[in-house]
Amino acid sequence: MIRFALAAVAVLFAAIPARAAVYIQEITSPGGITAWLVEEHTIPFAALEIRFKGGGTLDAPGKRGAVNMMTGLLEEGTGDLDAQAFAAARESLAASFGFDARDGSLSVSARFLTENRDEAIGLLRGAMVEPAFDPDAIERVRAQILSILGSEAKDPNEIARRTFDELAFGDHPYGSQINGTPESVAALTRDDLLAAHRATMARDRVFVGAVGDITPEELGALLDTVLGDLPETGAPQVDRAPNLLSGGVTVVPFDTPQSVLLFGHEGITRDDPDFFAAFVANQILGGSGLRSRLTREVRVNRGLTYGIGSYLVNMDQADLVLGQTSTVNARVSESLDVIRDQWADIAENGVTEDELNEAKTFLTGSYPLRFDGNGPIARILAGMQMQGLPIDYVATRNDRVDAVTMEDVRRVAARIYRPDDLHVVIVGEPEGLEASN
Repeated sequence: MIRFALAAVAVLFAAIPARAAVYIQEITSPGGITAWLVEEHTIPFAALEIRFKGGGTLDAPGKRGAVNMMTGLLEEGTGDLDAQAFAAARESLAASFGFDARDGSLSVSARFLTENRDEAIGLLRGAMVEPAFDPDAIERVRAQILSILGSEAKDPNEIARRTFDELAFGDHPYGSQINGTPESVAALTRDDLLAAHRATMARDRVFVGAVGDITPEELGALLDTVLGDLPETGAPQVDRAPNLLSGGVTVVPFDTPQSVLLFGHEGITRDDPDFFAAFVANQILGGSGLRSRLTREVRVNRGLTYGIGSYLVNMDQADLVLGQTSTVNARVSESLDVIRDQWADIAENGVTEDELNEAKTFLTGSYPLRFDGNGPIARILAGMQMQGLPIDYVATRNDRVDAVTMEDVRRVAARIYRPDDLHVVIVGEPEGLEASN
């Protein structure tokens, strides 16, 4: 028996009028797998988003990169289908599958026509439950990853990110890169990939969003087909990451005319009562558009960069406030002074009424634009579940933004923006600036 609850949610849906009322249904399959569903029968296709909590953080000790490599092999064949035969079968069904691993989640995205649903789901089940991990495919994907690692080693943005993560998180999985290292990737065996599959793709950590031409009963049967034969439990989730950052500057020498700056410190959790106030405050400081303080002061008024922004980063086991920009080596020090000044000013003086109203207008107005098709909505549904958000969040989110007051922003800005704790990683050859640690 399919069990489901309904929640009326106003969203922008691709096949129906903007802001029409649709229903998010929470359904439970006969096998006990839960999913959120938005039915839309106007167009005969559906999108499915499956997320497994943990992702690359579940790499076994000494096997960094195994989950990433395993994920890259899921579309490389199953059963008697090699990679080419699998791709041909998928294309003949006009189906689309995507597999992606990150630190925190492993995602499977699928789109399929109603008339080909059973065949497409059978093919997807094979990829997820019985991947072939053929030796030839393993070596091909290994070579691709090693090539990516080689390119990343020459990319100042990747170097900055890797350095910042190492400083922030140390030996925690967040402190290393999901792709692994050339040494760890070269050493991975087929047994390592099988172990990574068992560790990550289990039913005790799965979240599902579905949108389109499918009923609750049909989705319940589909879930049991695709996921029912996966292990019931996987590897234990990792502990919360340590906060190892302290204020200062780290310079990574790199021969380039323009330095990359990545800066930040500990942030605010997604379930904190002040999160929406922090969300609005970040929009004012360094959010999207040309009106943020960082963009205005660093780019528009001084011409120090073509782009700069800040953002709240919420991971399962860590939270950060980050910003990033790049500028010519001769103006790094000046750029950094302006960034620090703005970081301190919003903490000490808060924001203006005009800034608050403009930020809330942008954040509430841009939100519906995310719901621009079955696939994006399915991804949103799965993401909401992973973050522990309520089923009516889409309907209430803008109200929460609108409810943020001037006093809320001033209070949270003084709390989360800590200029003395700001750590800056600079990759390049900044002139007149030395590392402080």
